[in-house]
Amino acid sequence: MRKTTRPARRATATKVVASVALLAGAASVAGLGTFGAFTDTTTADQAVATGTVKLGMNSSISQDVAGLVPGDRIERQVKLTRAEGSETFGSLRLTTTATGDDILTAAATGLKLSVEQCSLPWIEVGKVLECKGTASNVVGTFLAPVDVLGQGRDLVTPLASVNAPGAAAHLRVTMSLPRTTADQNGLQGKAASVKFTFDAGQRDGEAR
Repeated sequence: MRKTTRPARRATATKVVASVALLAGAASVAGLGTFGAFTDTTTADQAVATGTVKLGMNSSISQDVAGLVPGDRIERQVKLTRAEGSETFGSLRLTTTATGDDILTAAATGLKLSVEQCSLPWIEVGKVLECKGTASNVVGTFLAPVDVLGQGRDLVTPLASVNAPGAAAHLRVTMSLPRTTADQNGLQGKAASVKFTFDAGQRDGEAR
């Protein structure tokens, strides 16, 4: 009986000692993370806001005209501006579209267009607009106009003008019904409406 119980007691004592040793080891490892250290933090905020692209226009184009015959022309003023606070423009373009009788705006038979810019506002003398400053061609010329319909025609000189602080582009838009050697009787009694759309595009991206 004695020989069988003594080994059992030694085994129990060995297990207890081993368990205590493991617990003590775990406690020593857990204590490694409790030491303090000096720290510091700094931050900065970057505010960001988008700009705007705003094109303004004062125009007499909307005045209707009737009774045109070959050889007649229509002169209208357009003043383009860049709104206060707007970013500078990277592009300025003119698109002309039309509704109504196609014969009046077709390349072979219809209206022709020219656009000039004056360094000063155009002066109305009866139904004619005169430039008392320096005039420059923008689209076609007064003597050599282009087809009235066109997509995205670049307005280089007006772009430079509206990008200057406080400046404006003073334009004269001329539509003419040319006199040709062809039979133009098919133009009688026709009507059309030409729409002028001026598009300003943003400047190129840059470091800010």
